[in-house]
Amino acid sequence: MRTMPTIRPLAKEMYVHEMQAARSAVTAEERWYHLERAHILSQPYPWLHTRNHLVMLTLALRQHDRREAFGQIVRIIVAAPGSLTGRYPTGNTGRTAAGLTTPMPVPGDLAAAAG
Repeated sequence: MRTMPTIRPLAKEMYVHEMQAARSAVTAEERWYHLERAHILSQPYPWLHTRNHLVMLTLALRQHDRREAFGQIVRIIVAAPGSLTGRYPTGNTGRTAAGLTTPMPVPGDLAAAAG
């Protein structure tokens, strides 16, 4: 098991920005967009990763999306262990449709912080 990683300042700044943008977004689609970006940044950090999935679960429940909510519950269970062991799919957006173990490209503007 790896030691608890310390979040780099750029990653933290970008994560906070994305979470705030999600909170103030007007539409659900915008909220998901920012939560997905925050997820990419949060994956190496157990607490942030789990927190991100908790917020995603809340949004799924507000939308009465049972499939997404169930997927988020599963992800909440595996988020911290995945972060601690370094076994998470890089670039994955954290949504149920993305698949639990599917790596995805990291958006260019997040690459320096997510890497």
